[in-house]
Amino acid sequence: MAEAFPDSSPTCPKSDEEDSDGWDEMEVGGEQTTCLFCPLQFHTIAVALDHCRTAHNFDLLVLKNKYNMDCYSYIKMINYIRLQKPEPEIMLETNVALWDDDCYLKPGDMEPWLMYDFDDLGSAPSTPHYAVDGKTPISNLSFADLQRHIHDLNLQFKQKEMLIESYKKDMEKMRQVTRCLVDSGEPGGKTTVFDSTITESADYFNSYSHFDIHHQMLNDKVRTESYRDAILNNSQAFDGKIVLDVGCGTGILSMFCAKAGASTVIGVDQSDVVYKAMDIVRENSLQDKIQLVKGQLEKTSLPFEKVDIIVSEWMGYFLLFEGMLDSVIFARNKYLNAGGLLLPNRCKISLVGVCDRERYDSVVNFWDQVYGFSMKCMKPEILLDAHVETVPEDKILTNSVVVSEIDISTCDSYVCNFKKTFTLTALKGGDLTAIAGYFDTFFDLPSKVKFSTGPQATKTHWQQTVFYLKDVRSLKEGESIKCSIECSRLRKNLRGLSVVLILDGTKYDFVID
Repeated sequence: MAEAFPDSSPTCPKSDEEDSDGWDEMEVGGEQTTCLFCPLQFHTIAVALDHCRTAHNFDLLVLKNKYNMDCYSYIKMINYIRLQKPEPEIMLETNVALWDDDCYLKPGDMEPWLMYDFDDLGSAPSTPHYAVDGKTPISNLSFADLQRHIHDLNLQFKQKEMLIESYKKDMEKMRQVTRCLVDSGEPGGKTTVFDSTITESADYFNSYSHFDIHHQMLNDKVRTESYRDAILNNSQAFDGKIVLDVGCGTGILSMFCAKAGASTVIGVDQSDVVYKAMDIVRENSLQDKIQLVKGQLEKTSLPFEKVDIIVSEWMGYFLLFEGMLDSVIFARNKYLNAGGLLLPNRCKISLVGVCDRERYDSVVNFWDQVYGFSMKCMKPEILLDAHVETVPEDKILTNSVVVSEIDISTCDSYVCNFKKTFTLTALKGGDLTAIAGYFDTFFDLPSKVKFSTGPQATKTHWQQTVFYLKDVRSLKEGESIKCSIECSRLRKNLRGLSVVLILDGTKYDFVID
């Protein structure tokens, strides 16, 4: 079972709502910098950092590199230390960032540590902690300048808040108009549409409004027939039940459920394809059983307080890309009856080593010489992106290892954040050019159904997620390498993923975006 990041929120201190205005009340005084772990004070952050390193064995640079920290992580860490007062060795020995909770971003007492320009902290052990490339740390700037800067930021923040409030009012007006149009224009059928304001990831939902993507998914026989068999071959579980279809798309799963004997099926989708799904439902005379909901599940009222079964085809590339599992978890927690069914109910992610020199040369080494010109500067970007493609079975070099197992009936929203150490062993001699990721999906019912998206299985539209390695390594048959993976959500796009692979001490960073 993959190690998941703990939910540290229960230990986070609570505060009243009026504390949200704390930025207006903060004033930067002229006090010295107090050590993070003892009462000693220093004139600058630079001296305080050296003291922490020598007196408390707390090296901020080591911590930054270990957890790939950014300025937000640094702010949360400082607030965590001030609030929880941990021993310094705990900070360095733990395998997870104990401060990785947004509650530690809440404004508190202003102090010089929070003024430190963390982005300028060196990235190599030889870099001085107190300056990089001759830059003056922010802690040495005048407090008057800092106060003016904070004041300007506060004004900008208030202006943004006013704009957001204006946008919310406009959206509410649009929502009311849409409801009036839907209520007045609905024909005699019983299919009902509930509208909801789209407040996030509009591009993501718009992508599902294009019919070609639904053709691609419906044409994926492994995917669609697995759901069909799981539902129709277990019709006794659906007989007379209320079913919620999360992300219903064209309504294919909703119609399977209705055919299996469900009394009512509620299909929810935020993209405009739901309007075509209404036509499809009527075309198949299932409007008495299927009700369609237009809107974001988390912000939409459903016609039933509880349901007996939740079905959803939520899986993305590398299983977790797109972040739609969050909506399934929300639906499970809010709507599913105790003892209710989730389909699918279990998934696992696996990694396998790949040897495909020809493909590697066409994707990576292609940039060495392009029509007589060197374009090697393109390689870092190419190597950063994960590639969705099919790995031929004969290109598999190593054993396959499960790095994450997900029980959808119990998992939480932190399931995208996991770490796992593992070993890959060469099944034959060859060059390790990439690591490929795939997932397996399980419907644990009396008539069990499962499918795989791995290289050894029938091709699906998910294919495999391929992580090309900068350093190609030759392996002999039976030779093993120690590896680890760390997966987490992207900050700039919560539907994307950051994947860090370490192979025998060499680190490789990737994004699935």
